[in-house]
Amino acid sequence: MENKVVDSRINKDGDITRRRRECLQCGERFTTYERIEQNLPFVIKRDGRREEFTRDKIYQGIKKACEKRPISIDQIETLLDNVERHFQESGEKEVSAVSIGEKVVKELYLLDEVAYVRFASVYRSFKDVNEFMSELKDILKNKDAPS
Repeated sequence: MENKVVDSRINKDGDITRRRRECLQCGERFTTYERIEQNLPFVIKRDGRREEFTRDKIYQGIKKACEKRPISIDQIETLLDNVERHFQESGEKEVSAVSIGEKVVKELYLLDEVAYVRFASVYRSFKDVNEFMSELKDILKNKDAPS
């Protein structure tokens, strides 16, 4: 498909280029996003398997936790950028899925308490209601604590 670039913009962090394109055959316009490919560590899963670090897998889990919450796509993208940057800057060649999950949990805790609880309840696999309630009590206690 032949197309031409109509407009290009770089995001505020300078790591993504958004391009508006137009198909030369039908005239339809569409958007592409270009991201600099980074060297990300391999992920060691709980069962010992190794996989490539996949931003989209993390995104899917976060998106599910943020459903019906007042959280914008930009906020989710920023959270993902923070997680990705953290592991890039660590310089590690391999990281555990557990450490990625813990980083996401920390970022969600700062963003939205409900999304945090949703993600943590799946990620941490609470064994029973008492563990879940204990987590909620900790959130409420920290919320009421003076800053």
